[in-house]
Order: sequence, then C-alpha cells, then structure tokens
Amino acid sequence: MTIRTTPPHGTPPPLPPLAGGSGAADALRPLLDTVLDALTTGAAARGGPLPAGGPDAVTARVRAALGDVLPARGSGDHEALRTLVHVLAAGAADPADPLCAAHLHGPPLAVAVAADLAASALNPSLDSWDQAPAASAIEALVTRALAAELYGTPHPDAPHPDALVTTGGTEANQLALLLARERHRAAGPLTVLHGANAHHSVPRSAWLLGLPPAVEIPTPTGTLHPADLDAALALARRTRPGPLLVTATAGTTDAGLIDPLDALADQCARHGADLHVDAAYGGALALSPRHRPLLSGLDRARSLTLDLHKLGWQPVAAGLLAVPDAALLTPLAHQADYLNATDDTEAGLPDLLGRSLRTTRRPDVLKIAVTLRALGRDGLARLIDGTCAAAQQLARLIDAHPGFELHAPPTISTVLFRPVPTDDAALAATRRTLLHGGRAVLGRATADGRLWLKATLLNPHTTTGDLATLLTLLEGSTHR
Repeated sequence: MTIRTTPPHGTPPPLPPLAGGSGAADALRPLLDTVLDALTTGAAARGGPLPAGGPDAVTARVRAALGDVLPARGSGDHEALRTLVHVLAAGAADPADPLCAAHLHGPPLAVAVAADLAASALNPSLDSWDQAPAASAIEALVTRALAAELYGTPHPDAPHPDALVTTGGTEANQLALLLARERHRAAGPLTVLHGANAHHSVPRSAWLLGLPPAVEIPTPTGTLHPADLDAALALARRTRPGPLLVTATAGTTDAGLIDPLDALADQCARHGADLHVDAAYGGALALSPRHRPLLSGLDRARSLTLDLHKLGWQPVAAGLLAVPDAALLTPLAHQADYLNATDDTEAGLPDLLGRSLRTTRRPDVLKIAVTLRALGRDGLARLIDGTCAAAQQLARLIDAHPGFELHAPPTISTVLFRPVPTDDAALAATRRTLLHGGRAVLGRATADGRLWLKATLLNPHTTTGDLATLLTLLEGSTHR
C-alpha cells in the first residue's frame, strides 16, 4: 500500500501563515487591510445603527454570503475575510452608532480592540504559567490595582484586595455566591436575598449552585429599601437556618438605579449577613471623582462585580469579581498535576487554576491594562462624566418635549421615557418598527406597571444633535 504525501500533480500549496512568531507582522498586515476595508464597506451597506428588514432579511443575506459552510476547496484568506467580515458588519447592531442605545453593550475603544488583536495573535492561555508568563503577571498586577481602586484604602484586617477576571456579570455573580457558600459551608445551607431589581443571574446562580431558592424582596421604587431588607433578614433568621448573603445592585439593568449601599450594609452587619454588590454597570463610577459618591458603601461588600465592557469601553468580555482580601478567594484553589504540580508551585511557578472556574482562558486583562495606561484616571473620568452628561441632556430634551414623558432623571446613563399619548402595545410596536427599519435600537423596560422605552447611552461621542435626531425618529414612528 502506497501512502501519498504530496498531491499527484505539482507541489503542495504552502501552509497558511500563523499569527505569532517572528513573521507575525508580515502575515497579519495585509489581512488587516482586508478586514478594515470590509468593515468600512459593511458599515456603508448597513447605513445605520442596525440592518433593515428584520431577522428574515438578515438571515437570508448571511446565508447567501456563507454559501457552502465547509467547501471542498477554500476560497483563500482575503476572499473569505472580505466576504464574511463585510456581511457581519452589514448585519451588525453597531454600538458605535449614537442611535444604537438599547443595551449595556458599549462601543469599544480603538486602543482596546488593537490590544485584543495582540492577545489573539499571541494566544496565551491563563491556566498555567508556562502558557502565559507575561500575561499572568499583567493579570496579577492589574487585578490587584483595580480591586484596591474599588475598595479604597485597605482595611487593616483585609490588606490585600484582589480580583478575578470573568466573562461578565453573570459569571462574577455566580462566583460570588460560590465563594459565600464555601466560606460558610460548615454553618449550613446559604440563603441568598436580593431585590426584585437584581440581575436575573443572581437567583439563577443560587439554583445552579444547589442553594435554597433565593428570597426576592419587592422593590416598588426601583431600589432595595433598607427597612424592607431589615424585615426580610429578620424573617430569614427565624425561618431559614444557616448563613445569609444579600445581593445589592449598583446600576440596575432596567433603569441604572443604585441601591443605598451604606444603609444596606448596616442592615447586613446588624443581622450578621454578608453583602455582595453587583456593580457590573455602575462600578466604573468609582473611577470618576464626580460620580464616586454615588457608590458610598461599596467598600463594605465582601465581594463585588464590575463589567468594563459596559461603562469601561472594552471589547466583550471584560468582567471582574473583586474582593477586599485575596484570602477570600481560597475556596477556588484547585490542583491538576499537568498544570500546577505541587513541586512546581513550591519552586515558585505561579498557580493560576484558583483564578477562575475556567481552564483555558484568554488574556482579557491585556486590553484593560492598555486602556488604563493609555487614558489614565483623567481620561477615563472624562469618558464616564461625558456619558452621564449625555443622559442628563437627553432627559432634559424629553422633559421639555410635549410629545414625551420622562420616567425619572437618570442616575447613570440609562433614560426611560415614552411617547404620549400611547399604550404599551403601541409602544412595543413603535420599537419594533424602528428595529425593522434599521433606524434606531432602543430597549424596553417595565416600571410603575407600564412599558417604557429605554435609551442606554454608552457612546461618549454622542452629541445633543444625535439625541434630538432620536426623538425626531420616534415622533415619526409612533403608533398612536
């Protein structure tokens, strides 16, 4: 039997180039030109914040571009990139467009995207030091610095703040509940209490971790009231044996509201409960001297969640779970001989397995580190303050317009409003009309028993003119 190692005719084609090594720049540079051109042509074809035509039209265009997903013979690097990056950009909901303002999904900074390219090219995996020597050191230094920034001056009993890099708030919240469960394992089953305003990942994490059903506390005003928490904790102490964990929120998904963290921390201390703060949205306000007072009491949390792919302008994903002392992360310790053999650890090789529940893990911290260095404190504060100011400006425009009703002044950068007169069904139809036309992307939220349009402003380049255009579009699309 003859095993043929080359094609029957001619020489085999060269192997495709790799992104790393000494030839990385020569391999990537022409491909990047193709990608950038396709991003430009795709955005021009889209012509707005999202593609027109709705799901069926987008799917048809993608299907036509993809063709045979796994062809017998490839089309080559440049054709593949040109075709598929173009169709992706043409079919994107682009958060860099000022009229794309539905979700906590912000436009990434160009410098962060460039850093992410380097991370992808080098492809470190943060599950053992020998796969990511520099990346692991960057992560250790940056996470400690950010945790110290969030917690402020270290407490004498907790002098070493630290943070884990996560895929976002959902993973961070789950880790917080896991750490609390393990911290109190000997005391019985952990009961989680949270406001009705909490992110859905909190009760879901309790379910995933096999905890008793989480206790939901009504939040009729949108935030968790200390007196309601006091009553719920007192009842839980009488009816549920075991430790208690309260999850508060700094930046609700629907309205961007912040719970009264200091007063809630007082109640937790009074009843012997731990406090976790989900600050995925609002935690970045700590980087702004003007807005940090909104987070008074944040430093009293046993753990806190922060997403820098929200009000931090990072490419997804860039989440953190911060703790006031690295010792609180001890329950995550794990050992696998091929990654963190005991003798290697004793010899000084960093042990990375206790830094995540994931094994393979990309260096998402690099883009964060580059952004912090590039912008500094003042640059980040300027972006945060400007984005919050844009939300205040939109609120003023709505309040002054006879055709719209403002729900309340924004706390961070989320604005709830609705046309008047209208009903909930007509409002939902108006939103879908804008989506299908590719003209604007607005979210929806229920508050005070009514449906509201939600503008989540995360684009620091948004102008007053952009905000006025949004209201003009709504005037022409409203179903009355």
